[in-house]
Amino acid sequence: MSRAINLKMTEAEAREQCSTRSIGVSAIEALPEGGVRLVCMSVEGAALLRRRLKSQIISGAVKRTSNSTRRLPW
Repeated sequence: MSRAINLKMTEAEAREQCSTRSIGVSAIEALPEGGVRLVCMSVEGAALLRRRLKSQIISGAVKRTSNSTRRLPW
């Protein structure tokens, strides 16, 4: 089971949902076409969110922003 979930909500709403349920957040990023990609600290937390937020889950592939790092000179 994956810890990552794509949700149809804002970053603030996703953080509030996690905070309410005491679920740790490893990473969160805004999706270019709306919504967020949320990575939970645990598989159990992700499973709980999937059950509770079933109607808010984005199904299928989503476009993500490039998260490349700056090239170092060496």
